[in-house]
Amino acid sequence: MTATASPQQPAPPPQVGVIGAGGWGRNLIGNLHELGALRAIADPQEANRARMAEHYGPLPAYRDHRELLADRQIDAVAVATPVATHYEVVRACLEAGKDVFVEKPLTPTPAEAWALAELAEAEGRVLMVGHLLLFQPAILWLRDFLASGAIGRVRSIHQERLGLGRARDYENALWCLGSHDAAVQRFLLDAAPTAVQATGQCILQPQIEDDVHLHLRYPGGVESHLHCSWLWPEKRRSLVIVGTAGMVTYDELHQTVTHHRKGIDERLENRDEGAEVVYHGHGQPLRLELEHFLEAVRERRPCRSDGRFSAAIVELLAEATEQLRSAPAG
Repeated sequence: MTATASPQQPAPPPQVGVIGAGGWGRNLIGNLHELGALRAIADPQEANRARMAEHYGPLPAYRDHRELLADRQIDAVAVATPVATHYEVVRACLEAGKDVFVEKPLTPTPAEAWALAELAEAEGRVLMVGHLLLFQPAILWLRDFLASGAIGRVRSIHQERLGLGRARDYENALWCLGSHDAAVQRFLLDAAPTAVQATGQCILQPQIEDDVHLHLRYPGGVESHLHCSWLWPEKRRSLVIVGTAGMVTYDELHQTVTHHRKGIDERLENRDEGAEVVYHGHGQPLRLELEHFLEAVRERRPCRSDGRFSAAIVELLAEATEQLRSAPAG
């Protein structure tokens, strides 16, 4: 009689502690719980800790994140605290031997961001930043579509992230909204910009731009134009990419990608062979993002939005903001 090998049981997910159980932290906690990866939380607010206990039962809940880091059953940490605290908290996590997922932006300054990226590498730890749009299935599909040459060489990128949003008193619209699109550009082009130009307007508060235009130039002559604002009457989330052999649009609100077989040739004659939706689907980017993080922790693999990728985004945002601050008053 031949013995039948029993199916191999999947490895249990890494155990994750979440620091910060506020608005976005609750989303992380809920998804990690469903993935079987939630081990503990830490939040200085008793009300937040009580709310999590009500939803998830007897879960270790600490007032101080340093208590959470002392838990040896925790493999990794997800950080959802105010951006101003990221450097201190993430550094403590890395020095405690934990892999780290932290919400974007990585830090408020390039020096701090690069320091964390280098520390993670020195410690052999995973450091991943929550650039959520990089885990939207349509963006992944679009990257492959561009690589296939379907619209020829990319010549320009145009993005809008507009709406009547929640104004901030500690960061401008570029840091709050445009960081999503800057990350998407870098991911799709796999390149860093060679020139940066930013203009903006402070309408509600001094030194906080509510409306920003960011213009970037990339190697090979590619240029991009981003308009982001939280003071706008209509909600728009669009991406247009113009190539030498066609164009493509991504409607983030409806999760559709449309291929436009049109353009203007070298004789300045218009060509229009119609358009079709070539991708349509709704994913769960936060769930996919956290699954990617858990896999990177378990398999010790590089992650899509690692420390170096994310530090470069912080550097870009800081350079653009410096231009905004030094612009003459209008």
